[in-house]
Amino acid sequence: MTVQEELIEVNNAISKILVGGQSYKIGSRSLTRADLNILLDMQRDLQAQLANQETHLMPNTYLGIFEGR
Repeated sequence: MTVQEELIEVNNAISKILVGGQSYKIGSRSLTRADLNILLDMQRDLQAQLANQETHLMPNTYLGIFEGR
């Protein structure tokens, strides 16, 4: 699953909570959706990942490690 696809799923889950509530009960059965705060944290993380992919924060950057003398 790509970052974009994950973000869509997280946004859908957040929307379901905002529209239908965190938990609900039908007869004797109850359902509790994912924790909204965790989903919001995931959303921020995924948005940051997308932003980094789009801006190429440090393109063509290399790391050299020189060991010993």
